[in-house]
Amino acid sequence: MKTAFRLMLATFLFVCMASLMKAQSPEVTHNTWTSGTALPTGIVEPAGTAVLKGEIYVVGGQNSSGTVIADTQIYNPATNTWTAGVPLPTATEDGAAAVVKNILYIIGGDTSSGATNAVWAYNPKTKTWSGKAAMPTVRDSIGAVVEKNIIYVIGGEVEGSRFANVESYDPATDTWTEEAPLLVAKSEPSVGLIGTTIVAADGFASGGDTGDNEGYDATTNSWTSLAPDPTTRNAACAASIGPQLIVAGGYDGGTINLNESFKLSKNMWKTLAPLPVTEMFGGATAYKGKLYCFGGWATFRGTVIDNVQIYQP
Repeated sequence: MKTAFRLMLATFLFVCMASLMKAQSPEVTHNTWTSGTALPTGIVEPAGTAVLKGEIYVVGGQNSSGTVIADTQIYNPATNTWTAGVPLPTATEDGAAAVVKNILYIIGGDTSSGATNAVWAYNPKTKTWSGKAAMPTVRDSIGAVVEKNIIYVIGGEVEGSRFANVESYDPATDTWTEEAPLLVAKSEPSVGLIGTTIVAADGFASGGDTGDNEGYDATTNSWTSLAPDPTTRNAACAASIGPQLIVAGGYDGGTINLNESFKLSKNMWKTLAPLPVTEMFGGATAYKGKLYCFGGWATFRGTVIDNVQIYQP
């Protein structure tokens, strides 16, 4: 009798605890957009955007006055708040960012003197920036992806000339290596890492906006053509999340809020919930399974916006 009672009591307590935990756990609504606290300073074409120790760094860019800035704006997704970080040593826009072993790297871009191949490294422990070995090719409008602690810098342009160059940087040795070039030279690509494959979709090629989509295998140092994006565009808010590359907004010759995902395992694209506010040439990164889009233009060379748009796949 006592055993039966104890079993009933244990079952009752288990059900109560399960119900309580379910009630306390927020429901995840998939394929939806939400807004975060606006950027303190609206920017377009940031020098780089990346996650460092649980916070998102939006570095440099061009403000609403058309001035290239060195500001570091730090967003905390947990508290939905912004703080000011240590500015870049040189005001820079339209570069790329990557994080390796808790060091933030800002690579290439444009300064008041023109395109640059400078590499800056930020150490959050010392709160200082330091210069690293310069990238072999001077360029802006690039993409960057980290694979096995190596940073791959993809594509880009200088004064209208598009590059197929792919160069890898090893922070451990502070050295650069020339890798196999893209199949299609392009700037402002949508890049990400799916498994061990670096994906570089879209961009602006010599003939205009492209849906070109390519996959890179670092082991064989080779690129392979993948299913092209049905929407030709460049400068989108894009990042890889799990098995897919998500590409939102961008420029296709006009305003665009289309949101699509590319799944490598199926080599196919899928249409998702559109951006609430059209955005191009802003900052982009992924964190804890969500895509974050920062600032940009709502229309090409129009008003610089301060929106923070967050996508839950």
